[in-house]
Amino acid sequence: MQPDLRLGTFDVDASPPMGHPLCGGWIKPVVGQDDPQRFRGVVLLGSDAPIVLASLDWTGVLNESHRIWTERLAEAAGTSPDRVALHCVHQHNAPFIDLVGNRLLRDAGADPLLFDERFVDDLMVRSAAAVAEAVRSASPVDLLGIGSADVEQVACNRRVIGPDGRIKYTRTSATRDPAARAEPDGTIDPTLQSISFFRNGAPVARLYYYTTHPMSYYGDGRVSADFVGLARSRRDADEAGTLHVYFTGAAGNVTAGKYNDGSPENRPVLADRVYRAMTAADASAEDHPFDHLSWATLPIHFDAREDLDLDRLRAIVADPDASVVDRNRNAMTCSWLMRLESKRPILLGRLDTNAGSILHLPAETFVEYQLYARSLAGNVPLAVAAYGDGGPWYIPLERSYREGGYEPSVSWVSTMSEPMYKSKIEELLRRS
Repeated sequence: MQPDLRLGTFDVDASPPMGHPLCGGWIKPVVGQDDPQRFRGVVLLGSDAPIVLASLDWTGVLNESHRIWTERLAEAAGTSPDRVALHCVHQHNAPFIDLVGNRLLRDAGADPLLFDERFVDDLMVRSAAAVAEAVRSASPVDLLGIGSADVEQVACNRRVIGPDGRIKYTRTSATRDPAARAEPDGTIDPTLQSISFFRNGAPVARLYYYTTHPMSYYGDGRVSADFVGLARSRRDADEAGTLHVYFTGAAGNVTAGKYNDGSPENRPVLADRVYRAMTAADASAEDHPFDHLSWATLPIHFDAREDLDLDRLRAIVADPDASVVDRNRNAMTCSWLMRLESKRPILLGRLDTNAGSILHLPAETFVEYQLYARSLAGNVPLAVAAYGDGGPWYIPLERSYREGGYEPSVSWVSTMSEPMYKSKIEELLRRS
């Protein structure tokens, strides 16, 4: 038993300013805001160094940007960077940041860049201050609530495979083709999981984990936390004084496309379905004394996708006649390849309590890795947060590259990564 397990919360407005690039600069920049984007999370304190779990309503934080942000949060919390789990929810009307990629674009005279470094640096400062305050104000928590509920008619697998073993349809977040929408859900994880921390019988923070791309529509320049953020806000209204934090699971190949045609009217419909699962998961939760907390990490070294050539990609970034998508996306790819040359790994993380665990994964991991992890966990509740360090972009299955489609074309890891990735997940979960 660990005495004096304490928890602090933080909540910062992370909404980008007018004119800021969205989704890496290749969609319309900010022209207004429908609802704010948040940087939220908890600091857990026990007998070991503090643990920071943070969720950001942005598309992605990659490579050096992820490293710098986690280091600043760690310093603020009085802990080490390996004990900071920084994840994005992955909305698309949101910033997508990679410091090295931004510098490559700036050096090439590109416009737009990926992001405004002054704005992001200011947010890093504000988020660190909020984490420091969370540590100072942390109070004992004595009870855990672990619950789950299925989300109805939101998620589907975006990759519909035809009889020839190749992609037949790709169901993007908004899918209008009735034939594509008529296909079965496919491989998903329909379960939303809830982990709640209580103090004297009152909920202090609730963490939610669900697996789908969180966009109903985007590209109009309107900042929003989209339907998962709207569901989270409704829980805020239900329980004033309780922090509600949302994490996206391994949703690299999961969207709402079967149940979403992209009409603005459907955003609140999807939000209501997620909200109902949140409330059901909380209502069904089993309570457990909170008397154990531990954290473990495992480094993982991915290899680059075999056909990627750094010099060729840098030439595209430097080409003023190339499209914004090609220049900006390849700037991020160059950043990843340069990061691999430095041999700096990605860290997988595992938080354990006496009642369940949380697995922390990078990038746009495919849902099959999450289901694999769940199978290893057996009857022990296991929540999964992906979209940590976004450097690799997509992490598909080995067969995905043969099947074709969008995701393998923007995966920066080796086509042979699946066995290694699964073995690392298993190694981390098997650690005592």
